[in-house]
Amino acid sequence: MKQKITDFEKDDEDHWRAILACGHRQHVRHDPPMTSRLWVLTEEGRTSRIGVELDCKRCDEDPANE
Repeated sequence: MKQKITDFEKDDEDHWRAILACGHRQHVRHDPPMTSRLWVLTEEGRTSRIGVELDCKRCDEDPANE
């Protein structure tokens, strides 16, 4: 289920997570060469992604959302 990014936070291991409108969190790591997300490394880059929709796997798995 698509959910908009409302904010970002770091986890206990210093990795960035997007906070989604549904309240779930999703990691948005920059981990080259597998995943390239240079935008996550700067505040300006993260701010530019507020409002972008991500597919929330937890919402998809929750039967209450059907």
